[in-house]
Amino acid sequence: MMREQIQVRRALSVARRAPIVARRVPIVARRAPIAARRAPIVARRAPIVARRVPIVLAVLLLSACGSSGAGSPPPTTSSATTTTTPAASPTTAAPTNTQATSTTSTAAPPATTATTATATVVTSGTPPCRAAHLALAFVGQQGGMGHGEIGFALRNTSATGCRTYGYPGVLFLDQQGRALPTIPHHTTHDFFGSGPAVPLVLAPGASASFRLDVGHGVATSAGCATAYALQAIPPNDTSSLRTPIPGGAYECQDANVSPLRAGQSAYP
Repeated sequence: MMREQIQVRRALSVARRAPIVARRVPIVARRAPIAARRAPIVARRAPIVARRVPIVLAVLLLSACGSSGAGSPPPTTSSATTTTTPAASPTTAAPTNTQATSTTSTAAPPATTATTATATVVTSGTPPCRAAHLALAFVGQQGGMGHGEIGFALRNTSATGCRTYGYPGVLFLDQQGRALPTIPHHTTHDFFGSGPAVPLVLAPGASASFRLDVGHGVATSAGCATAYALQAIPPNDTSSLRTPIPGGAYECQDANVSPLRAGQSAYP
């Protein structure tokens, strides 16, 4: 009796599901062509998936190897050692450069010391020649070919030696002692010759001479005059000295001034 009841309930259940199955049949029928179209795509993708499997496995193996090697300190230590070895080369070369510099520095002082000592000998105990201890004198004059040469000398009147170097300042004066236009030009070479500027030490009573090269007998647009005296300032001084020019000297403002020379050599 029980089996019959179960069979009846099953039959009723199947009967109730029949309309649902009937409704799903058209859906399945519509999906069949889609499944049929997808089958070739799945078939084409199968070789691609098969080829990718080894690649995926290789990537996994490399990742595993990288993970195990990343924590290994020896490569890092080896690299650091290689970097440290080249760095030691400049450190080794540094003493050589330091030694070269030290050698140059050691060689330099003697030359500097020698130069300083020489300068000290010349300048330390020898005062400069000042106008207060000098006397200016007229040496002579001569001329030719449009040039006049006038010579002068500075004599050390003190009881000690003095040093001097370079060119004196000059100014022509008229008979009344008034200044005449004077344009000095310092030069080591003029119409009468050449002579370099050299440091001089004047012993007591010794002299240093200089000459003036002036236009002689040639009138210029600037105007010429006769100078009856000369005012001179010794090199590196501000005080002046004067001396007369006997008979006067013809000049046309411009005057080439020679450097001081020992004795009367500036006016041969």
